[in-house]
Amino acid sequence: MFDIAFSELLVIGVVALVVIGPERLPKVARTMGHLFGRLQRYVAQVKADVNREMELSELSKVKSEFEGAAREFQRDIETKVTDAEREIREVESDIDRQLRADAGATAQADAPAAPVQEPAASPQLELAIDEPATDRKPGAA
Repeated sequence: MFDIAFSELLVIGVVALVVIGPERLPKVARTMGHLFGRLQRYVAQVKADVNREMELSELSKVKSEFEGAAREFQRDIETKVTDAEREIREVESDIDRQLRADAGATAQADAPAAPVQEPAASPQLELAIDEPATDRKPGAA
């Protein structure tokens, strides 16, 4: 704090002895010691208060940054949830459309259909030609 050498203290002591006198010098020195102690405690308290205020300001900055990050995270989550809900609704509507389309196709299939034409008889049946029989016994007609 102050840069006072021993020689300067010695000069101050001699001047104080001459000005104040030897009877009152111990009382003045004691009072000066008490005042100097109070001054040191006051300076230490001011330093502590300044440091505390600086820490508080840093903490408030960190707090505001953290709150901003939390708000941004919340917005991101809400956006993701909204997107997911929209996609679920789209899938749900697609499924409903597909079910309605399948139900309509089933209803059409249950309606009487046009008569089905049977395939024409094969020419071999019309001519009464038997297929060669491999399991027939010889001589049997």
